[in-house]
Order: sequence, then structure tokens, then C-alpha cells
Amino acid sequence: MLNIADTLYDWCREARPFALATVVQVSGSAPLPPGTALAVDADGNVAGSVSGGCVEGAVYELCRQVLADSGAPARSRFGYSDDDAFAVGLTCGGEIDVLVQRVDPVDQPHLTLALDEVRRGGPAAVAQVVDGPEELLGRSLCVLGDGSAYDGTLGGARENRAVAAQARALLRAGRIGLVEVGGDADTCPERLTVLVHTRAPRPRMLIFGAVDFAAALSQAGAFLGYRVTVCDARPVFATAARFPYADEVVVDWPHRYLAGTEVDARTAVCVLTHDARFDVPLLRLALSLPVGYVGAMGSRRTHDHRLGLLREAGVPETHLARLHSPIGLDLGARTPEETAVSITAEIIAHAHHGTGLPLSHGSGPIHEPLAARGWELPPVY
Repeated sequence: MLNIADTLYDWCREARPFALATVVQVSGSAPLPPGTALAVDADGNVAGSVSGGCVEGAVYELCRQVLADSGAPARSRFGYSDDDAFAVGLTCGGEIDVLVQRVDPVDQPHLTLALDEVRRGGPAAVAQVVDGPEELLGRSLCVLGDGSAYDGTLGGARENRAVAAQARALLRAGRIGLVEVGGDADTCPERLTVLVHTRAPRPRMLIFGAVDFAAALSQAGAFLGYRVTVCDARPVFATAARFPYADEVVVDWPHRYLAGTEVDARTAVCVLTHDARFDVPLLRLALSLPVGYVGAMGSRRTHDHRLGLLREAGVPETHLARLHSPIGLDLGARTPEETAVSITAEIIAHAHHGTGLPLSHGSGPIHEPLAARGWELPPVY
């Protein structure tokens, strides 16, 4: 649905009911991916597309029917038709499943907030029930900004928590996906299939220090979907040839570059220079910014010395508590590649409030949010 966010936002702001047809599953050579949507208002105005033209007429009529009738959601499959392919089938030979639902903006104010966030270029996720009990079909839940809060409801508190956790993960990765929750006593009794729509730029990984560890970390960061920047003040080391997996390589003083670039709550700052000339001004600034993760490389002795210098520079203890140093989880890493895995593992654990412990050492559901277990969550910056 976020492909037509501007129009849907205008309709929601005007409290105008509309029918929303969403591609929830595709197979074969379907023309458009899941999450693509077409909407029709009560006056017959249309926005968006679900097939690039092949079955728009049939979907339009289904939308009009849902608006005119009781409003109960309808799900239909469109595939290739040998008898009349151009009338009601996909000429490409694929198949799409389309869910059509009535949306009353007055009843879903959280949807207006999410559409407004997308319209303004901010990150947002909308989780939409596309399969499950009929009374839950089409219900939605929204995750905005840094993902620390959600709005809307899919049923009970367990369903909301489980889906919100999945939506946060997809939002951080900037991906659209189908997820299944429930069907057990630990999450929710009803099994739900939820389509999570997301709109967010790739999260940033800022690596300071053009060293061998940075080359491995930039590759790992790119693999995880980050937009990777490597920055170093030394032009002989900071070259694109040395960091082929980085999206950009910058020659500048680290703290000066950080002061002038855009960051957000999903940004990971990795300081690999372990040189006080670079580290102290850079970390002093990084720890004051609303970024998601700040880590610094070095031995424990280097870390202790660096903490002393940061305190002398006036960095408050509340900021120092955010510093992950020595950087990474204790995996016994030795090589640059192993160290990159250690660092990215810590970034993932921090983003999802994971413990970093082996799963075999725990009990209970693997993906249940910590808050649901009665544990206190660490602060989200």
C-alpha cells in the first residue's frame, strides 16, 4: 500500500472510506511484488495498480463490491486464463493473490500517521493481516520511526507484540515480507499470516579507520543491508579499491565528517582507528547523537585509557554507558573476517535486545520479545 502513500494519506486526512486491494502473494512471472496496492474510493477514483493492467478491471469491480456491501474482506486469486487471458487473467503466466478490504480512516487513525511518515520520507512499517480468522482480516498495526513503539491492534496484546517485533526487524532491513505468528500458547492462539509493508532508506554503517578490519566489516555490513561508508583522514589508505563493498569511501577527519552527515536511530558507528587523536573527538560527538550503536575497537587497556580521555573531555557518564568497547561479542575472533562477524553480531543483538548468549542456554520461545518475559529492556537511542 505504501506505493500509493500520498493518495491514501489525502483520503485518510479527508476521512474518505476506500477499498484497498493488496497483492499478498505471487507465484511465477507476476508483474508486481507483494505489498503493491490499488485503491478505489466511493466516487470511483482509482490509485495504484496490482498487475500493471492485466486484471485491473476485475480488481476494480471487486473493490466497488466490497465498498457497496457489508465491507467484509474478499480474497481472490488471478492467474493465466486460456479462454480469455486478456479479460481476467495474467498474460505473463503468473498468479497473484489479492486481498480487498474496506478501510475507514476514522477507525484506523494509526494508518494516517504511518502514511504521513512515509509521505515525509521517514521510516514506517504497516503490518496487515492477510490470512487468519475472518474477523481479523485486514486489521493493521503500524511501527514508526525508530521502531520503539507501535500503534493499532491485530487482536490481543500477544498478537500485537509478536507482529510488532517482526515489523521492527523488517523495517530495520528495509524489506517487505510475509510473516506468520501464533498458533501456540506462547504468542497467540490464532495463527495469522501478516504482510509487513515497509518504507525506509537502508540503515547506515559508518566505519572510521581504513584498516583491514574495516574491509571485512564493510563486506559484512553490505551483506546485512547497510549503506556502508568508510572514512579516514589518510588518503593513501582511504581508497575505493581497498573497500569494494563500501557504498562510499571518504577522506576526511572522522569527527568532521560525522558532524556533517545524516544519521538516525538505525545508524551503526564503528570506530576502528584505536588512535586517541581520532577516537576522542569522534566518540565525543558520536555518543551525543541519536544513533543506534556506537562501538570502538581496542584492547581493554586502550578502552580504559580512552574512557579517561573522554571523561577529561567532558563526556557525561550517561553517554559513556552507550559505548560498546571493546567492540563486538566474545566469539574468540582472530581474523578480520571473524572480527567482522563479532561486531555485526553485537549490532544485531543490540538492535533486537538480544542477550548474545547461545540459544541452547535459554528456554522458551526464541523470538518472543524480552518485555513479554518480564525482563527490562535496555534503552533505545
